Amino acid sequence: MRIRITTPCVVSAVFASAVLLTACGSESARPEGARPEGGEGRTAVPSGPEKDGVRITGSIGSSGSSGQAASADFEVTNRDTEPFTYTITFEVLSGSGGVMANERQTVFSVGPGRTVKDTVRTHTPGRVRVGKVRRVPSAEAPDGTGACPPSGVRVTADEGDAAMGLRVVGLHLENCGTRPYTVEGYPLLGLLDEDRKPVSGVRILHGSGDIATMKAFDEPPRPVVLKPGETASAGLMWRNTTGAGDAVNVPYVRVEAKPGAQPMTVAPELDLGTTGKLGVGPWKKDSPRREGVRP
Repeated sequence: MRIRITTPCVVSAVFASAVLLTACGSESARPEGARPEGGEGRTAVPSGPEKDGVRITGSIGSSGSSGQAASADFEVTNRDTEPFTYTITFEVLSGSGGVMANERQTVFSVGPGRTVKDTVRTHTPGRVRVGKVRRVPSAEAPDGTGACPPSGVRVTADEGDAAMGLRVVGLHLENCGTRPYTVEGYPLLGLLDEDRKPVSGVRILHGSGDIATMKAFDEPPRPVVLKPGETASAGLMWRNTTGAGDAVNVPYVRVEAKPGAQPMTVAPELDLGTTGKLGVGPWKKDSPRREGVRP
């Protein structure tokens, strides 16, 4: 049985006037030991080498001339000592090797030393390969069932928006527990590299930090009380300008909603260039959503 998780797109009104956030996609995973659907007719030929424990084991519909959408079986092996959640970007290639489309899929909570098999399906004919793999400790990531963490809150990041070198990503805080949850001020951030090691040399600034003029980032923080089911948002802002020195890329951000809160790790892919600074806005309560109306 497949489990399909649709990630809701929660966008604060704080960013509505300044940022157009991309639509959310869907993520899927299959319980360990389950067989891929539609396995007949697959070609058991790996497409590209293993990357961070992920490899393609077979494919179907890989011929662009057939007009058939591509599909590939893959497996994820966790060689670490704790459970990890994997988010994998698969690339669909043309006959000349160019990337025509991307498909992102998440495999939740792969135990240490375990291998999980799954299938990725795309809407584009072509050859499928593993593009990018992001993995975070399962204790700091959603579990894929929609269950609320023991802390009573969850933190996620949207896909953000980019224009003229300016980047903005929203952090979203949801009270999924049974009691009110209060935050005040700014989310606490830890910037992590590809190996989830701390990144140095980047200043985290409260507000816009002269990166760009955006009112939502420079308004003073106020106490935010979230009842069960309510959400709040905060923003990250930077420029990817590259000058002298080495460009800094920050795949992962470890987020604490407030001091002492259970950290959650997200993967917003901060391409900070050589600017050396990241602006962060204060938590602001999201407006209530009306049924049938997107935020």
